[in-house]
Amino acid sequence: METPASSIPPVPPSATPTPGVAAPSAPIAGNAVPNVKPVKMSNGESSLLKIVIIILLSLLLIGALLLSFYLYTEYRAASTNLDSQIKSAVLDAVKDREDELEAEFAEREKTPNRSFSGPEDYGSLTLEYPKTWSVYVSNDASDGKTFQAYLHPREVPPISDETIIALRIKIEDSTLETVSKRYASALKKGTVSSSATSVGGVDATRYDGQITNKLVGSVVIFRIRDKVVTLETDAEAYRDDFNKILETVTFNQ
Repeated sequence: METPASSIPPVPPSATPTPGVAAPSAPIAGNAVPNVKPVKMSNGESSLLKIVIIILLSLLLIGALLLSFYLYTEYRAASTNLDSQIKSAVLDAVKDREDELEAEFAEREKTPNRSFSGPEDYGSLTLEYPKTWSVYVSNDASDGKTFQAYLHPREVPPISDETIIALRIKIEDSTLETVSKRYASALKKGTVSSSATSVGGVDATRYDGQITNKLVGSVVIFRIRDKVVTLETDAEAYRDDFNKILETVTFNQ
């Protein structure tokens, strides 16, 4: 006869576990975190880390100081350069103004102009020249030959073919063709240019450039009666005065 199941006594919880079978682990209650101990650094590792941090901070500080010094040096150099440029520009402006005032004063000193007159027998050539210039007549044509006069600022220097003279005046018994041949060689070389102009109401020929081997200037030739007049300046520095003088030329035909 079988024994009913209800009559089998239950196995108590504290029963000895069956050999070879692992006992079940106890469940972790709720959200409990396992107790893990932090890793501690040794004294040697801590000191080494501090040294590395100090070195890095020192390098950053030194770099910042060097960068600041470089930027300051560049600023001072740029500032000094700017100050020098401003000072130079001011000095240049002052000098330019002084030169301008001196030029204006020199021009005012030339006026009023003085009048120059050649011999009556040679057409009474007349022109106006700056009052600060001097006149030297080397040949007054009293002997019937070539009339020659020289005009120059302050005083006329010793006369020669190589001396720079502000204005040379020559009136000679010749022809335009003969006088023009004196500049034919320079025209052929291209060191002189020629152009047609008018002086005192008559046709004239003008030459500009290296009029001689030593002199660079301008020459104008034209006829008065049976004479040929040559007006010459030996330097470009006197060309403006030369052009103004040409505008004042008069004579008797």
